[in-house]
Amino acid sequence: MSTVDHSDPPVSDTRVGPAGGGNRRDPVRTAVRAIGELLITAGLVVLLFVVYEVYVTDITSAAKQRDATAALDQEWQQSTPEEQQQRQEHYDGPEGSGIAKMYVPAFGADYSFTILRGTTEKTLEVGPGHYTESGDPGLPGNFAVAGHRVGKGAPFNDIDLLNSCDAIVVETRFSWFVYRVLPKADEVADWASRAADPRCTGVGPLGAPYDRVVGQEIVSPTQGSVILPVPNRDDVTDNAGATASLMTLTTCHPRFSDRERLVVHAVMVKQWAKNPDKPGETPPELKETS
Repeated sequence: MSTVDHSDPPVSDTRVGPAGGGNRRDPVRTAVRAIGELLITAGLVVLLFVVYEVYVTDITSAAKQRDATAALDQEWQQSTPEEQQQRQEHYDGPEGSGIAKMYVPAFGADYSFTILRGTTEKTLEVGPGHYTESGDPGLPGNFAVAGHRVGKGAPFNDIDLLNSCDAIVVETRFSWFVYRVLPKADEVADWASRAADPRCTGVGPLGAPYDRVVGQEIVSPTQGSVILPVPNRDDVTDNAGATASLMTLTTCHPRFSDRERLVVHAVMVKQWAKNPDKPGETPPELKETS
């Protein structure tokens, strides 16, 4: 009598090749998967870097800016009787020390930054920095200030939105200086039509030797002539530029790039002396908020 063998069948030695859908991995698919994982990782790294640059540095810079403002307020409050009597301003402190405050009413009542001495990277992490080779606030010449446009407090993030005649108010220990943005290049020819705007009093094309100075321009990072006493005119002596008091703001352009520089030029139109009997009094230009 024959019996039925119910045991497992023998394992075949036959191996299934790639065409048969075996276990061997497709090298192309493996490479694509690896590249995809690398790209995802790189994307996350870039995203984290952007978050750090835009948000984290804003938080740390805001704290440093508050400290700089508090230090400047304390310094102003400790003026000597001689300084008070002679109204002596000082802008010769160490790198990174506060020298003045700036306000841009068009950006809102809360826009206020302490301007620091110098333009090193460490200084600009705290706030706008004064080009020490340029002029001082309120004096003939060109008071030039640099600031970040993205991250690190981004004090100059929106300066491309400044319009001609917008006020930039600079506060020093004893004075308020009111600068107003000059006409832009496409406004010069028809500037007479703006004369009725009271904010434009004292503002207009400056003429020679300032014929190359307009309210806004975009230049290469190497064009340092924008902060000269007579901007864009390295052939003009300092004395010739002493007839106008200018303020120049510079920042990177476009956003998230340092390929070019965005430059805003303004002219001083008014000075308000601080009244020691009314320490909280501010100039009316600060009310020109949007």
